[in-house]
Amino acid sequence: MTSPYIPGPQGWQPAQPPVGAWPGQDPQAAQQPQWQQPAWPAAPAGQQPAAAQWQQPTGTWPEAAPQGSWQAPPEGSWQAAPQQAGGFAADPAGAGALVPVDEFADDFASVLENTSVHRSTIGCIVPAYNEAESIADVIRSLLEQSRVPDVIHIVVNNTSDDTVKIASEFSGPHEVETELGLQFTEVFVHDIGKNPDKKVGALNYGYALVEGYDYLLGVDGDTTADRRAVEYLENEAVADSRIGGISAIYTIDDRPIKGFIAKWLIAGQRTQFAAFNMQNLLRGRNMAVLGGQFSIFSTTALRDIMKENHQNSPWVKDSEVEDSLLSLQIKSAGYLTKISPFARADVGGMTTLKGYDAQQVKWTYGAIELMWPGQRGDTKGQPFHPNLRLRWFEQFSMLTNFFVRVAFITLLIASLSINAFVFSPWWLLPPLVAAGLNFRMARSMQKANARDIAFAVLLFPAEIFMWIRISHFIRSWTRFLSKKKVDNWALQARAEKGGVSFGHWTPFIIFAIVAVAIAVIWNLLDPVTQSAILWVGWPIVGVVTVLQTLTMAIKLFQRHQGFKV
Repeated sequence: MTSPYIPGPQGWQPAQPPVGAWPGQDPQAAQQPQWQQPAWPAAPAGQQPAAAQWQQPTGTWPEAAPQGSWQAPPEGSWQAAPQQAGGFAADPAGAGALVPVDEFADDFASVLENTSVHRSTIGCIVPAYNEAESIADVIRSLLEQSRVPDVIHIVVNNTSDDTVKIASEFSGPHEVETELGLQFTEVFVHDIGKNPDKKVGALNYGYALVEGYDYLLGVDGDTTADRRAVEYLENEAVADSRIGGISAIYTIDDRPIKGFIAKWLIAGQRTQFAAFNMQNLLRGRNMAVLGGQFSIFSTTALRDIMKENHQNSPWVKDSEVEDSLLSLQIKSAGYLTKISPFARADVGGMTTLKGYDAQQVKWTYGAIELMWPGQRGDTKGQPFHPNLRLRWFEQFSMLTNFFVRVAFITLLIASLSINAFVFSPWWLLPPLVAAGLNFRMARSMQKANARDIAFAVLLFPAEIFMWIRISHFIRSWTRFLSKKKVDNWALQARAEKGGVSFGHWTPFIIFAIVAVAIAVIWNLLDPVTQSAILWVGWPIVGVVTVLQTLTMAIKLFQRHQGFKV
């Protein structure tokens, strides 16, 4: 049924003009069929309503009518509220005219049939720096979502390739038909040129564009997501107002990777991501770091943390790990930081030793800065923050791995040099437990492949990868403790571009020099001193190794509660 009212310059107006002409209308147009004012139902004799008692502008009865005056008619006759079935409602513009309630209901239902079921709004930001190879896939991934973001802003900064040109091919409005209904979005491409704040500057630029939306979806320029990822993130965020941010499960798509070294590095990074994701899932799905790769943030929470921390923007430029700091601030403001068990995204991995080294050193350095007590520059250390517990565990684990390996190799060579080494089958237990743990972690991946399994069970690929991670651990701590001011963002960008660099080999070069020095000193010691060192050293290494093995065994037999990473 069509409503007899249409929107007009003064609000809702009759679909046909009243007797006479509308203001400014040709008098001849008044020859249309006359509009008849509906007649009031007859009132009981002697109880006609006084003209002053009827509030013509609002179409409602007075709150209290004098005794003996006109009373509210029974249901089914003329009504003042549209909630009544049947009857009529006041004109929305307050002109005093009445509209049948049934006709309003039909119009409202027809509007609902043609609108999306989503009640929240999502603004998407994609900071992009030299992402010509991946930006098209990223935008397609967003446009193919079951829940398409309401707007997509590609913020290109400091780029020297064709990122802007490729992204601009998608700019403009898009109409997308999904299982959730017809959806609309628009893609904007912003080339902000030289940006001294790099990714942080691009994120804050994008935030200014979407701060009026309910949620901000942050997506890296090399990250593609499963088609229901946005839907899953939105559903959980809307269902619980305590959530300040929620992240997808990250992994790396290794299918397009070429080259032996690159495939080995990606296999290690996939295992690394899987272990991190599983630890967060098993801790009540509390996410330690809402990574910018594919996370959704409540703009209400972002405004709260800006006010609480006296910031003009959500992300600050003086942290090496802007996403970790933001996660800490969201948690400190009383919100939850979660990881979704369903939403998944493929991020870009590092395929060279230099690139991987620069990325990991930047991440680890930033994490140390957040954990370190006191004040370092503009970043306040928060060693007891709940989101940093996993970080502390990672650092302690890396320190244990470093000590056990270096001490074992040193004592082994020293024992062999004086024919004092006695092999024990128990020494095979730690590597076997480690291989079993790696194998189980590989099996927990939703998209595990033969390369992931081989990386785990062959032991040597994982062991070499662990030494690479130990080198990152050493470089990060030495750089931090030296208090030398270094732009780790610039170093990572330079490493990803290629070129000759040997910085990532520094820990191994130092280790070789130290090993030679220890060997010389060892040969200068008398046999009694050498025996005493071995007599003290082996038990210490044994105790630490046993404790480490027990920790791995607990993880090996820990229930994964049905989670897949």
